[in-house]
Amino acid sequence: MEKRETLSGYAIAVVDRGFVYMGQCEHDGQWCVVHNARNIRRWGTTKGLGQLAIEGPNKDTVLDAAGTVRIPSHALISLIDTDESLWK
Repeated sequence: MEKRETLSGYAIAVVDRGFVYMGQCEHDGQWCVVHNARNIRRWGTTKGLGQLAIEGPNKDTVLDAAGTVRIPSHALISLIDTDESLWK
């Protein structure tokens, strides 16, 4: 079994079937685990998902607590880095 590097950091995880989560992500090549995840139900932006990554949530953003989310890599579309301090 080959050793895989684990990537981690605060990010927005875009998943197939339209799910979008944010939180502390760990990705080992097979699974992406989002700790203290929140589902981004409504972006509330005028400039798309990238605006959330750069600016954090705004008054129209709707977040739902989701606990720990485990996403198989084949279902992960993208991870967008964001600054944890924006989401406090």
